[in-house]
Amino acid sequence: MSTSTTESATGRAMPPVVYVPTTDDPDPHQRHIVMHHVEDGRTALYAYSAPDRLEDFYLPGSPWVLCDIPTLQRIHDETPYDLLFVDVDPGLREDTSEVTA
Repeated sequence: MSTSTTESATGRAMPPVVYVPTTDDPDPHQRHIVMHHVEDGRTALYAYSAPDRLEDFYLPGSPWVLCDIPTLQRIHDETPYDLLFVDVDPGLREDTSEVTA
């Protein structure tokens, strides 16, 4: 992941910050980033360019953390993920398979 001009698979520029879903532990310092397994077994991190997109595409009322690109890289270094989806509906209303980091 490059901090200069990072682009998504669609060719659109990566937003400078994204909202990433977390677990809902009452203590914010104990929350963890939520990752998911996709059908082919890879691990995916879903991120959203705005809180309303997280609300619309992910699960309503989900807690989140604001991440810039260096933070996404740090998350990847600590708990590698194979895919980074931005503003994508993971279909969680039907499927609840997830991994917490």
